[in-house]
Formats: sequence, structure tokens, C-alpha cells
Amino acid sequence: MSQPSFDLELDDAGVLTYSVGELADAVNGALRRSFTDGVWVRGEIQGWSAVRGPHAYFRLVEDTAEGKAAINVQFFAPAQARLKPLLLKNRLRLADGLKVRIFGHLDFFAPSGQLGLKMSGIDPRFTLGELSLQRDDVVRRLVASGLYDRNRGRRVPPAPLRVGVVTSVASAAWADFVHEIERSTLAFQLRVVDVRVQGEWAVTEVTAGVRTLGRHRDLDVVVVIRGGGSRSELATFDHEAIATAIALSPLPVFTGLGHEIDRAVADEVAHSALKTPTACAAALVEHVQAFQQRCELAWGTIERRAERSLGAAGNEVADVAHGIRHRVVAAVERADERLAQRGHRVRVGAGRVVERADTRLTAAAAAVGRVPQRLEPEVRHLDAVAQRVRLLDPVHTMARGWSITRTATGHTVRDAAQLHAGDEIVTTFANGTARSRVEETRS
Repeated sequence: MSQPSFDLELDDAGVLTYSVGELADAVNGALRRSFTDGVWVRGEIQGWSAVRGPHAYFRLVEDTAEGKAAINVQFFAPAQARLKPLLLKNRLRLADGLKVRIFGHLDFFAPSGQLGLKMSGIDPRFTLGELSLQRDDVVRRLVASGLYDRNRGRRVPPAPLRVGVVTSVASAAWADFVHEIERSTLAFQLRVVDVRVQGEWAVTEVTAGVRTLGRHRDLDVVVVIRGGGSRSELATFDHEAIATAIALSPLPVFTGLGHEIDRAVADEVAHSALKTPTACAAALVEHVQAFQQRCELAWGTIERRAERSLGAAGNEVADVAHGIRHRVVAAVERADERLAQRGHRVRVGAGRVVERADTRLTAAAAAVGRVPQRLEPEVRHLDAVAQRVRLLDPVHTMARGWSITRTATGHTVRDAAQLHAGDEIVTTFANGTARSRVEETRS
């Protein structure tokens, strides 16, 4: 089976028709005629990439009412080499998010069908002005919210030895900071949060690091440091999120962002802003050394006052001791005199007492000699009383035939009415007893 062939004759009615290549040439020709001397374009860099060999590629974008407008930019190596001194002079480094005003020539690239701009110039004043405007806007908002001076009101402890550090530990800034701290030989305690200090994630990580360290009550201060860099890189620390975190930190924040000329917004709101990480460490060392000096001066003052007080007290003690010695000697002398007087009186009085006692003793001895004579009538009286007592003794009565009758319980029976038939009685005689039972009683 064969396919039929058609012989068609196309009629374009005299209208010019381009091939794709011809159209690309025509477009480029029109662009050259319309933009003979090139064109200035402003926008924000996105998709920056300098890893494709010596050339760099990015898009220049702008938000419009209809949406996002964009154009591809080629920044070839020769143009980079030519513009490098200008960028270094103004401390700019091209990166994502940077607003720029660039010069170049439009080019329609046929293989991709895309319109591009071959960059050959840049206006650094535009970028610096944009950065300055953004920075001023952030500062105005911080002032309006009352955050601008808040961290400066935080009190730095007398000896800020416990330091939290927000930095990249792989950077020279961290090495310089640690070297200065160690060189002081002071007992600093460092707690570091390792963050990116430039690039897409820098703002988020630095903000989180400041907030994290601010929650630690075992720290005295927080330090935010980074090494030197371009103005566009340091613009990271103009971001409102970092400035707000520093302003709201409950701990005083020191910054050492490695730039000698410009001050970032982070420096504006920090408690203390130093030029470099080394200067930041030196400031902390000076705080502690000043505290040491104040302590030494205070101890010196205490020592001098103690010496003066001890000297004055020693003099007072010596004066008191001297006075006491004189008073004691005088008191002892007076006491010795009184003792001598009393001793004399005792000797004289004792002699008299002994004489009177001897007289009384002689009289008493004479009286004792007369006692036997005085006792003879009394002795005779006693003999008579004893004789009567012997005569009244019941034994003698019972010897004459009398007896004593008692109940079984030992009570003396004086009346027959005390007894009843059957009661047991005990009769005591002069030479013994008899136990009997009552058979009958009569009154």
C-alpha cells in the first residue's frame, strides 16, 4: 500500500515569514537598534549562581501589579574582572536578595528562546541607598515600638565571666574571639551556638541563637560576632528579626560584627557595639579586670581602715590597761593598809577576847567544882521517885496474888459486862498466863 503524494503550492499572499533563526536574528537586530548604547535595569537578584565556571547567572526580578516580572542576566568573567574593583571599593558582593541597578545589553538567545541581559556595569550607589533605606525603616519601627534602647537598659554584671556566643565556629571571628579570651587568663566560661552568619538561613539561625542563649539564667551576657565582609553581606545584621531578638534579650548583648565604618541595626540596638570580635572580647576582659581592680582597691581600703582601727583600738587598750594598772596598784595599796589596820585590830581584839574567855572559863571551872554539892539533893529525890515507881509496878502487885485478864485480842477486861459466854480470855499472873473460856457472866 503506498501513500499518495500531494503537490501543494503555498501562497503567503506576500506576507513575510521568518524561520526561527531568522526571527531570532531579527529580534536581536531590533534590540540593538532600540537599545544601541545598552540599558539600565533595576530589580532584586534571585537565583544567584557562580558555580558554572568563571561566569555567573541570575535573574533580576520585580513584583508588579500583574505579578512577578523577571529577566535572565548573564554576568560573564570579563565583566566580573572589570567590575571587581568597583564592588570591592564599595564593599558589595552580589548575592540573592540584593537590590541592584545594573547596565547591560539585551540579547535574545535562540537555543533557549529566552531574552537575557548581558551585564557589563552596576551602580553601587543605588544598592547602598536601598540598603540604607531598608536599614532606616527598620530603625524607625524599632524606635516606634520602644525596642531601640531596651537592651541598653540591661545591667552588665560586675564580672561577666559566663558568656554565650552566637557565631560560626568555623570562622576566623570565633578564633580571634577565643584567642583574646584565653590570652586574658581569666576564668571565662563560653557557651557557643554555631550559626550561619551570611546566606539564606543566616537571619533565622542568628535570631534563634540569640533567643536560645537569652533564656539561660546561668549566663551573664550574650555576644554576637562575625568577621569582616562586604556591606551586602553585613546587611544580614540589619534585619529586623535579629534586631528585635537582641532588643528583647533579657541579657545584655555585645556585638562585634567585624566592620570599621558602618554600624548595622544589630549594633544600634545592642547594649555595647564593638568594631571587631577581638574588640568585643577585649571589652569583656576590661569589664572583669576593672572589677578585679575595684576589688583590690576595696580590699586595700579595708586593710588600711582595719590597720587604723586596730592601731586605735590598741592605743585605747593600752590606755585602759595603763589606767587599770594604776587603779589596781592603788587599790592593792589601800587594801594592804586596810588589812594591816584590821590585822592590828584583830590582834588587839583577840587578846581581849582570850582574856575574857579565860576569865569565864575560870568561873565555869569553879562552878563545875560546886556541881556535886548541888546534885546531892536531886539524887536523893530521884532515888525516892524510883522507889515509888518500883512499888507501883504491876509485877509486885500480882506477886501479892493479883492477876490481869485480857480478851483473845489483847484488850484488858475491866468489867464482866465486856464478856459473853463462850469468849476466850487470857489471864496473866506474876509468873505466867492461863487461857480459858467463859461459861457464864454475872453482874
